[in-house]
Amino acid sequence: MTYIIYSQQQLQLKSIARLKQIYNEIACTVEVSDKRCKDSWISAIVNYQSSKIQKVTSTALDEQALAQAELDNYIADQAQAIAPEELTTLEISFYDHEIYCGKELIASITSDDDLTQPWVVMVDGKEKFRANTWARCHRFIQWHHQDSTLNEATPAATETPCTTENVIMAHIFNECQNYGFEILGDGIYNNNGVKLGQVGCTNGNWWVKRRYSVQQQYSNSVYDAVRSLSMVDTSLAEPVHEYLQDQPLEQLTTDELQQLLSAQVASCEQLLDRPVDELTSQDWERLREYEPYLELVAA
Repeated sequence: MTYIIYSQQQLQLKSIARLKQIYNEIACTVEVSDKRCKDSWISAIVNYQSSKIQKVTSTALDEQALAQAELDNYIADQAQAIAPEELTTLEISFYDHEIYCGKELIASITSDDDLTQPWVVMVDGKEKFRANTWARCHRFIQWHHQDSTLNEATPAATETPCTTENVIMAHIFNECQNYGFEILGDGIYNNNGVKLGQVGCTNGNWWVKRRYSVQQQYSNSVYDAVRSLSMVDTSLAEPVHEYLQDQPLEQLTTDELQQLLSAQVASCEQLLDRPVDELTSQDWERLREYEPYLELVAA
């Protein structure tokens, strides 16, 4: 049962008879020193109410402190459960590094003679991933170790069909992280804010659509789909050139075909003027196709 809390000013306005009634209503146990004196009744009631308020407040604070402690412990337990274990890197040489989780060797990063993607992630003696920088390989290990997929078979070989939008987006997000890409509402962008295209999965089949293409191209896996976007040429001055690249040749007019080939030849000639160590993997890929384009233009 709860009672009204009377202030000293309120009690001063009451008669002795009413004060006696209030004393009984609140079951006051403080002794009244002089039952003929109004102030004695007021003092007894006020002192009793104060002791009750202090007791309730103390109990509430104890319960609040206990609840806060339980919440803090729960948050700490959850953080410990989901926090990724810290990875450490042991440098064997400039080209060879071992990645450890605690004392466990989980992967290694090495290098070979590949001109476009020389850095390689190895897990249990098997190649898992390639990139043009060491940092991308390290990010690959971090992400896939965090979601416990580092030891799974390579996506291109055994990736199972995705059936829900959340699972599809999770796969795309993980692969985009390996390249530093950002997923926005209308597609995937590189770290320069340039749209590269879209990646998706329909009926278990992965596809990729380059930024100005109207057609979806089949891909073996999300790994291959996102990797193909990393090769999208973003250096052409006119976006229409890339749009033309994705159109079937038989649908292009003579002017469009000449425009496309001329633009690509001019772009490749610019690459030839650059120092070799400044060329990216995309640049090398374009240079590999340079000679066929020259023959077509000459014809």
